[in-house]
Amino acid sequence: MSLRSRFTRRTRITLIGIAAGGVAAAIVVVPSLADSGSSEPAAVAAQADYGPEPEADSKLVTQAGGVSTMATATLSPDTMINRARTWLTANNGGPVPYSMERVWKDGYRQDCSGFVSMALGLGKPGLNTVGLADSKSGVTTRLGSVSQLKKGDLLIDYRTDDGDFRHVVIFEKWADTAHSAYYAYEQRGTYGTTYRQLKYGIGSDNYDPFRPVKLGGGTGGGGGGQVPSPSVSWPVLKSGSQGADVKSAQQLLTAQGYPVAADSSFGPNTRAAVVKFQKSRSLAADGVIGPNTWAKLIKVVKSGSSGSAVKAAQTQLNVYNYGLAVDGGFGTKTRSAVVAFQKNHKLEVDGVVGPNTWRTLLGSR
Repeated sequence: MSLRSRFTRRTRITLIGIAAGGVAAAIVVVPSLADSGSSEPAAVAAQADYGPEPEADSKLVTQAGGVSTMATATLSPDTMINRARTWLTANNGGPVPYSMERVWKDGYRQDCSGFVSMALGLGKPGLNTVGLADSKSGVTTRLGSVSQLKKGDLLIDYRTDDGDFRHVVIFEKWADTAHSAYYAYEQRGTYGTTYRQLKYGIGSDNYDPFRPVKLGGGTGGGGGGQVPSPSVSWPVLKSGSQGADVKSAQQLLTAQGYPVAADSSFGPNTRAAVVKFQKSRSLAADGVIGPNTWAKLIKVVKSGSSGSAVKAAQTQLNVYNYGLAVDGGFGTKTRSAVVAFQKNHKLEVDGVVGPNTWRTLLGSR
């Protein structure tokens, strides 16, 4: 790993290399991981494998001869974002871990450019960051300014003249009318797949805006009927929230070993339980249940399962008028309701309440 350092006004990314006995350590200052989308800085330790990405001639990078395997049909922004979302929960309900030396089950490299290659449907195991920005690859075209950014566009730091740190993120939407920050998906060291507010490219830094050349304007499909529609997103729950989503969250907290009354009201006791759970999972302990916390909080339930997690699923199914007894037993009636729900929402019909079904149950209203 290169021990060069870089500091910019906007990203506030600092790499501090400490070499001792041949061992290097690094600290990266980045925007926080709070589920609420805060962009305040927080110091986090970088993984040892977070540094120089695979070079163009590496076996871990799609070669020139593999360009023909890249998606040729126009890709809708919504389909691209749906693909990116799948990695938030693909690892048994959690994010795909970061690595520049490994590929995920779908065949794509587990670093930032491998993640983007997956979202774009490019040849496996994916281009590196420089390849994504290189006009010779024919994958992207550079935009004139960040003000032109639309859903599915990329912000890429592809420079090779200022050290080995390179990165790419997927733009989803602006966070405010002033365009001072935006929501994005990224694959990064320590945390893996993340959805949060960023400011890369706004101000003076090395991030430039790019648009995938085959990114169309349609809404497109959800990916084989197994990915929730673009309008489906995890609800954000916090102090003062009420309703069935809160009740399900309380039941899931109990299932995870943090018992709290399932009274449908997000009060002090629920917040305290959420904070304890977040700390136990190395999440930002802000007491807010957002995408990152939901990904860790849900549990896969199916025929034969029992307990509070099943009650949470039954609570959600009843929101859609399935009339189940919330008894914590995953029997034939609960499975039939799950199958019906999956068919109605164009999900994979397997009768199992996994990450995609959970997100659709909680986010379709």
